[in-house]
Amino acid sequence: MRPPRSEDLEGLSDAAIDGEIWNNPYAFFPQVKDMSIYLQNMIKHDESFIPLIIVQKETNIIIGTTRFLNIDKDNHRVEIGHTWIAKSFRRTAVNTESKLLMLQYAFEKLNCIAVEIRTDVLNLVSRKAIERLGASQDGILRNHKIMRDGRIRNTVCYSITRDESSEILKNLMAKLSNHKEY
Repeated sequence: MRPPRSEDLEGLSDAAIDGEIWNNPYAFFPQVKDMSIYLQNMIKHDESFIPLIIVQKETNIIIGTTRFLNIDKDNHRVEIGHTWIAKSFRRTAVNTESKLLMLQYAFEKLNCIAVEIRTDVLNLVSRKAIERLGASQDGILRNHKIMRDGRIRNTVCYSITRDESSEILKNLMAKLSNHKEY
């Protein structure tokens, strides 16, 4: 993972096309026609979030994005989210590895006491993935967002606390060492 660069436009567009991420009914992801603005907003971000480009190590191909958001320095908290991955890399070790790296950074470098992860209550795939990471469900924000189609979204909130982090990180590393190449 690395910060976004202006030359990432084609790679991000290709990754978005692979699976048509804009058709995700649970989140607001960009269409290809909006990718230039999306990328510029990532590059010119303020201190409220830290965007990252997910790159496959072996090929140096961009396969998605993720970010730290809702950064609360005073309370040592951060949220991991707005993650999307090209369809051909879903159900691989990519998400596990990116979350491992982000959790390590959040707890070891940012000195967080808790890391949040949120998703649409209806997004069962994401909920299971978040639970596989070892996060605990904290609650549901009711009527949290209005989606593109007008549906009012309830958002389920998960967290991992500093006290839980070493065991969770150890489990994620074990999962990755047992996982075949992706």
